[in-house]
Amino acid sequence: MDETTIPPPADECNELGAPGGMRADTLADSVVILLSLTVIQRVVGLCRAVLFCRWLEPEQLGLWDMAFSFLMLAAPLSMLALPSAFGRYLEHYRQQGQLRTMIARTAWTVGCLVGLVCAGLYLGRAWFSELIFGSPGHETLVSYLAVALGVVVSTHFFIDLLTALRNVRFLAVIQFVNSLAFALFGAGLIFGVGQTAGSVVVAYGSACLFSSVLVVWRLRPTWQALPRDTAPPTHRSFWGKIVPYVVWVSATSLTANLFEIADRYMIIHYSTGGPEAGLMQVGQYHSSRVVPLLMVSIAVMLGAMVTPHLSADWESGRRDRVQARLNLFLKLLALALSAAAVAVLIAAPLLFDWAFRGKFDDGRAVLPMTLCYCIWFGLTLVSQNYLLCAEKARLGSLALGAGLVCNVVLNRILLPRYGLTGAVAATTVANLVALGLLSTFSYTLGFRMHRATAIALAVPALLIWGPWPTAAALAVLGVLAWRTDWILDPAEKEQLAEVGRTYLVRVTHFARRDGHS
Repeated sequence: MDETTIPPPADECNELGAPGGMRADTLADSVVILLSLTVIQRVVGLCRAVLFCRWLEPEQLGLWDMAFSFLMLAAPLSMLALPSAFGRYLEHYRQQGQLRTMIARTAWTVGCLVGLVCAGLYLGRAWFSELIFGSPGHETLVSYLAVALGVVVSTHFFIDLLTALRNVRFLAVIQFVNSLAFALFGAGLIFGVGQTAGSVVVAYGSACLFSSVLVVWRLRPTWQALPRDTAPPTHRSFWGKIVPYVVWVSATSLTANLFEIADRYMIIHYSTGGPEAGLMQVGQYHSSRVVPLLMVSIAVMLGAMVTPHLSADWESGRRDRVQARLNLFLKLLALALSAAAVAVLIAAPLLFDWAFRGKFDDGRAVLPMTLCYCIWFGLTLVSQNYLLCAEKARLGSLALGAGLVCNVVLNRILLPRYGLTGAVAATTVANLVALGLLSTFSYTLGFRMHRATAIALAVPALLIWGPWPTAAALAVLGVLAWRTDWILDPAEKEQLAEVGRTYLVRVTHFARRDGHS
């Protein structure tokens, strides 16, 4: 069997195991579909983020940033990451003829848990207002969050289900529809209701609701055709298998989310000017993260795509190939993201003066550090692939946990003295700590990072001094890569040349075919 394909379930099953209907996509199809729609989705998301920065004042943008961060933290936590078990155990229960029971029990449990959390959020809205936004004056916005959390959880549930079912085609469509609907609803509500964070929260919840309804409509016939389980598993055996897995996933997710949002919560609660000044600083900070977060998402997407290939090499005993592939991937990704960051810094006047209407000077000032740490954060997530192959994912969580502690401590020291600049500096150091620890853990498990890889990982630090030192370093490394074997060894050069020749042949073939058609 070709390692680049994923076989469909037995007996030509559809995505829920019933005869006929949609089938799981192969990995090759998945990559093409994912890349095509992801590029469009990222463009839509970037345009939406730019327009929100253009339309909203810094304080309202800060409120939206904190509201969205809370939703991303609360959604997996409120359902205890139960849907994550689909990816690991869906095929197991399908083969046992117990798929309907697995999905139904998970859905009912998630619904009950989230219902309780949403009710608690609404009833305790004054307390949550102070926790999330730093003051008890945003109860109405917390009420919106209580409703939005329910539909956001439903979207996460269906995304995990579709991912486990390997229906990447429909999943990519749903994610694109969600992004586009959010942009359209957001624009409509901002201009029709008001330029407030509440309008954006309602728009996001509406987009998630629309996406969830679309998934239910599409999967409903398949669910109805799914045969009843002849021997449902006992609750003891079912939860005994699911709970240990999701507890660890939930802990990992919580650590990663806290690591990502810690600096903004510190800004809200420890800014010298109080909560209102903190919200304005978060709004300024948000403007500096619009493009860097896009780079993080690209790194995460590419890292997820390379994981199955590294895993296949690992399981086949080709550990040296895992090291070679990961070293080359990290080098190329670090240098490519650094080059993109240079372009962003050069285009910063256009972005901040024109697109953002000159409202975010503080955000522009911290943009170099934001780009630096976002690149390191993306590379950290990609580097975890070695720990995943070695089945030591908990060490990745430990590295992020150490970075989280470092972030909080440094923010407590630097934030009162240096404001937003101190907060971003603390986050930059914390990301470097996390990347360094993760690399150390990988080394103890056998990963040998090339000297050139370490240099490539260090290049983003030059962004703090501006685009031109980074551009000069990239130019020197490019010449060394071309003229010597110091950056790319002969095997890596041959591998890249082979990939280039393969794609050149494909492009030539398609061009000739189009010319004859």
